[in-house]
Amino acid sequence: MATVQQCDLEPEQSVEATAYYDVDLTGRLAERVEFLQCRFRKANLAGSHLANVRFTDCLIQTSDLSNMRAEGGALERVRLSESRLTGLAWNDVLLSDVSFSECKIDLTNWRVARLDVVTFVDCSLAGADFTDADLRGASFTRCDLSGAQFHKAKMSGTRFRSCELEGIGGITSWDGAVVHPDDLLGLSYILAGALGIAVRDTD
Repeated sequence: MATVQQCDLEPEQSVEATAYYDVDLTGRLAERVEFLQCRFRKANLAGSHLANVRFTDCLIQTSDLSNMRAEGGALERVRLSESRLTGLAWNDVLLSDVSFSECKIDLTNWRVARLDVVTFVDCSLAGADFTDADLRGASFTRCDLSGAQFHKAKMSGTRFRSCELEGIGGITSWDGAVVHPDDLLGLSYILAGALGIAVRDTD
């Protein structure tokens, strides 16, 4: 795998088997870039606008993708770990066989995204927006989802285990979701609130 020698990204560029280690790609503007079998380690793509970007068979570690815009893109067989994605906008994106581990993914935009075999483990997704997303192939384990929005999301089969769910929106879209018993108590208060039920000591 060759190490990148330059940091410019060109529209409709295809990059194969390249290592982006300790490189600064902040604020880049390029459409339809494709990364195939690439590795990112301590790479900084913060604030870049990469519409319709594709990552295939890639590994992203300890990198910064915060406030990146990548609407209409795709990720296939991608692993992301210990990376920062705060404020990232990946609306209308397709994710297939993707894993996120120990990532900061708060305040992100996943509207109209499709997640097929996607796992989130030990991630912060506080304030994430999954409005109209297809989450039927997603699972969340030990994730902070406080304040996340699920309005009109498709969630039959979506799995949750040991997650923080305080203040989530769109609970009526959770039809068919699979929740671990450990999460049921906290979720019951949210369901009660959605139904207008007041939970308090009546004595």
